[in-house]
Amino acid sequence: MTTTPSTFQLDIPEGLVTGTTVFRDEVTLHATKGAVLALLAHLKDVQKFEMLTDETCVDYYPKEPRFGILYQLYSLSRNIRVRVKVMLGEYDAVIPSACSVYRNANWLEREVYDLFGIVFEDHPDLRRIMMPSDYQGHPLRREIPVQVEEVAFTFNRERIDANKPRATE
Repeated sequence: MTTTPSTFQLDIPEGLVTGTTVFRDEVTLHATKGAVLALLAHLKDVQKFEMLTDETCVDYYPKEPRFGILYQLYSLSRNIRVRVKVMLGEYDAVIPSACSVYRNANWLEREVYDLFGIVFEDHPDLRRIMMPSDYQGHPLRREIPVQVEEVAFTFNRERIDANKPRATE
């Protein structure tokens, strides 16, 4: 029998979790950035969530707190998953590194740093991993307005081509 999150209980010490959300049998534990390392260590050592399958970020711009750091954990022995979510403000986008708990967080945190600009304290090698080192900004932040180009069809191709900027020599 496969255990679903709604059929198991997590015995988590007081003060590590600020709230819990269950949506479509997926459990999300909400934590503060000050308690996230203790929560991750507890989930790994006591609750046997041995695997960090993903660590990512969501930009909720224009809402505040703006960024959500998500840790996806998996228990091999119990065949269950749990998500840990920490919210960060736009001007306080710093969180402790999870590398001391899960070694594979190294590359995942470098990706989040590179694409979103979240700084991970005590990270062993926090530098860009995908974008060139001289790239300015963070491409997955929702700060740049979306530019839409009209789709060209046979009836409007001439008008669209006439308005496109062309290189001059």
